[in-house]
Amino acid sequence: MAIETEKKYRLDKQRRPKIIAKLKQLGAEFLREDFEENYLHRGNLLEERNAILRLRKIGETAILTYKERLKNGDDDFKQKIEFETEVADVAATENIIEKLGYRLNVVYEKRRQVWHFDKVEVVMDDLPFGLYMEIEGEIDDINEAEKLLEIEDLEPEPRGYPRLTAKLGKQKGNVFEARFD
Repeated sequence: MAIETEKKYRLDKQRRPKIIAKLKQLGAEFLREDFEENYLHRGNLLEERNAILRLRKIGETAILTYKERLKNGDDDFKQKIEFETEVADVAATENIIEKLGYRLNVVYEKRRQVWHFDKVEVVMDDLPFGLYMEIEGEIDDINEAEKLLEIEDLEPEPRGYPRLTAKLGKQKGNVFEARFD
């Protein structure tokens, strides 16, 4: 079983470039920059398990992900069971999800920069409602990265992008959306 552990932070326009400069100074490796469209589905068994199905489109690539939240006793760190696979036919995948009884619930777009730093992955996300950073890795490694990046003063953001989209995005029918203009 794959377990994802991450910590998320909301950033302002002044802090983000400082953190990127610190990443470079510390020798972090810039891996890529992507534009993503994320389509999250809920319903049936997913509701019972506090889980989602996400179809993420990045250019010509599409990735289907199952995520189920785990309780870990520390609200600063989010831990989830996560399974991902690339899918060849997006339309067929969407039809399968719908036929299984899951409904589209949230759509959000994101620009993401990905960095490899020490034992963690650091991502800088630009969403229509704000700037965020996530650090993914083991809890001890995330804490060490915070120290090295000098961001221990940043408040963790406990809400995931789906919840933030529901709060800060626009509702269209039964779907919450956050898209760039």
